[in-house]
Amino acid sequence: MTDRLANAIDILDHLVAFPSISRRPNSDITGYIRGVLASHGIDSTLSFEETGERANVFATIGPAVDGGVVLNGHTDVVPVEGQAWRTDPFTLTRDGDRLYGRGSVDMKGFLACVLASAPMFKAANLTRPIHIAFSFDEEIGGYGMPVLLDWMAAHAPRPEVVIVGEPTEMQIITGHKGGYEMRTEVTGHAVHSSDPGQGVNAISYAMRLIAKIEEMGRARAAAPFATSPFLPPFSTFNVGMIEGGAARNMTAGWCSFYWEYRPLPGEDGAAMIAEIEGHAATTLTPEMQAIAPASGIKVITEVAVPALDDRDADKAVSLISEVTGLNSRNVVSFGTDAGYFSDAGLSVAVFGPGSITRAHKPDEYITTAELAEGLNFLNKLTERL
Repeated sequence: MTDRLANAIDILDHLVAFPSISRRPNSDITGYIRGVLASHGIDSTLSFEETGERANVFATIGPAVDGGVVLNGHTDVVPVEGQAWRTDPFTLTRDGDRLYGRGSVDMKGFLACVLASAPMFKAANLTRPIHIAFSFDEEIGGYGMPVLLDWMAAHAPRPEVVIVGEPTEMQIITGHKGGYEMRTEVTGHAVHSSDPGQGVNAISYAMRLIAKIEEMGRARAAAPFATSPFLPPFSTFNVGMIEGGAARNMTAGWCSFYWEYRPLPGEDGAAMIAEIEGHAATTLTPEMQAIAPASGIKVITEVAVPALDDRDADKAVSLISEVTGLNSRNVVSFGTDAGYFSDAGLSVAVFGPGSITRAHKPDEYITTAELAEGLNFLNKLTERL
């Protein structure tokens, strides 16, 4: 275990050094991952999105039969711009038990545990396969998952269980909220600000639509589901980015803002989006077009991330319980790729080392003890298989 832990830390050092921000080409990190696997005689395959710039990595270890286990993680990380890091976010920095770096806990730490365990998987007399499935662009909505699932359906044996190694403090998670990743484009009409009534200020109309979104968010917060296990126990909205306009002495001719909606499992998320679209179409757009017919609002769903419920979780929970002795299951409010696997009819649970409370923040870290927990779990899983 000592050697495997040292190897995992060395692999994590390499993984963190790749600034694999979502939406960017990822051939550098996928090339490294495939090189690690190849060094142990393990073949792997890439499945690409349509531009060919980003890819998932998939490998099968053991017999090519149905009924195996998928170990899933994502290779992308969130940006570091605007964050006050005490260390270089793309250099793994050790301070005592803590290993600092972007993606160290979310979720390159789990990837490192899996890759460090690859030679153990290879040497084991597996009766069912272990599949390694690392996806791209999870952080912005799981863009890699439809590509990965299509490839698996065409080329891989059907697994029985999927374990998504997001940081859950090694607790079994079988439910999480969904996520609508949204972009809204407002087209206005730019005129001199000395007579703004002759123009259509795209920023002003964006603000009014944002006010509608926030109103809906407040209404849901005011009526939480008392029996819901989620924290918070209601669906949430967040506007995260806004840009627009050209100068302070002009009405803004354009404005775009990016936002998200996180519904509870079973909630009709499409209906909530339709309510916002309806407000834009029936209240705001007619006002705009009365001044400038070419103006308008587009509400664009970039991706709808499936929520995860526990309808198919029993096999995954049973396997993890047999390996760890854990018997309880819980839910989280953050999203993962698990909902995609569940919607594909696979039994899935989220279970991995580290805490999500450190993710997406400056000075993100995972501890060596947490990596050891991940490695120990994979050791026991290998024995079970």
